[in-house]
Amino acid sequence: MGLCAGAAANESPLVGAWKLVGYQVESQDTREKIPAMGSRPSGRVIFTADHRVAFVLTGEGRKAGASDAEKSALLNTLVAYTGIERVEGNQWCTEVDSAWNPAWVGTVQCRDFQVRGDTLEVLTPWRQMPNWPGTTRSIITFERDK
Repeated sequence: MGLCAGAAANESPLVGAWKLVGYQVESQDTREKIPAMGSRPSGRVIFTADHRVAFVLTGEGRKAGASDAEKSALLNTLVAYTGIERVEGNQWCTEVDSAWNPAWVGTVQCRDFQVRGDTLEVLTPWRQMPNWPGTTRSIITFERDK
């Protein structure tokens, strides 16, 4: 077996670009699932072979803000971060080095995942997000870019 074949065999199933196709937020208190970013949010997650991840999610219907208040409100329909990831079983953990929310920089963000064919299903841990109230988790579905 050649060097390239061995490298491909050890490559993470996450490597590549994935397009967002579904996003829901589940309340820990009520178990209600809501489309917190609208029914048609957009986004991507990209995993590189050298373990870099870039994640961006934007809510449906975003419009450029004119006033400071409108621009500030756009942060409620955005989640974005990047860093170095490691995969352990069915979980990826990112050491965040840049994020839309400075409180995430320097933290480790872990996500459970499952790859089924060209579908990536992601489940966050229960946590408090700056975007909406209460303790919630996100249920995120991506399809592999082709």
